[in-house]
Amino acid sequence: MKNYKIIFWVATAIIILWEGVMPLSTLLFAPEQATVGTRPLGYPDYFAYALIICKALGVIAISFPKAPEKLREWAYAGLTFSLIFAFISHACVDKNFVYMLLPLMVLGILAVSYIYNQKIQKNRHQKNVER
Repeated sequence: MKNYKIIFWVATAIIILWEGVMPLSTLLFAPEQATVGTRPLGYPDYFAYALIICKALGVIAISFPKAPEKLREWAYAGLTFSLIFAFISHACVDKNFVYMLLPLMVLGILAVSYIYNQKIQKNRHQKNVER
């Protein structure tokens, strides 16, 4: 169980930094750079701001162990969709292999976080049933 928690928190910490802290800090400290990733793909500026806020909320939801499981599921789903659509956008617009690969790598880390979250929840549920 301890190994599960370590793997979960390492993967989740990477997601927190990549999907939450970096975009939010860009919005707060360098707002002129907030649309650098979405504007070349043809998205309107407001989309970047909405995406940053949604990512931050998703990261908050998956990082709190006491959050309702349904909320965490939705947060994982939203972050997953965001990363899949980032891959598709780069594949269709700029066709840059590195830009296409990065969302897939982050998606893999998100999958590790999700899988180990499920294992932790399953172990927690089994312990409660045994009592």
